[in-house]
Amino acid sequence: MSAIQDMPVWLAIVISAFMLLGSFLTLVGTIGLMRLRSFYDRIHAPTLGTSWGTGGVVMASMILFTWLQGRPVIHEILIGIFVTVTTPVTLMLLGRAALYRDWAEGKEDSPLRRPEKKGSARNRK
Repeated sequence: MSAIQDMPVWLAIVISAFMLLGSFLTLVGTIGLMRLRSFYDRIHAPTLGTSWGTGGVVMASMILFTWLQGRPVIHEILIGIFVTVTTPVTLMLLGRAALYRDWAEGKEDSPLRRPEKKGSARNRK
């Protein structure tokens, strides 16, 4: 028999719960990406889904391989740290680049408005 077949049921339930939780959170982030309307709303949902979803999958992996190898396996924490740090930073920079682009093009629906000059045609009424 293999080591997986000898696993206690309670441990399999815990590992499965973490895998389902991580998968569900990633799915919620994906659905948020598809359902939200503006670009600025869309960059928020995948960040949370990726970070928290990765956390659930990493926890399940750590528990499983700790039990299989009979020693603490914690190197997966590095994967979680890298994903948790890089995803929000990447999406923040992407959001700032889009915000600057919208500001430079003078888009009316941009969250950041270009300051009006005194005497411009828009200020005259």
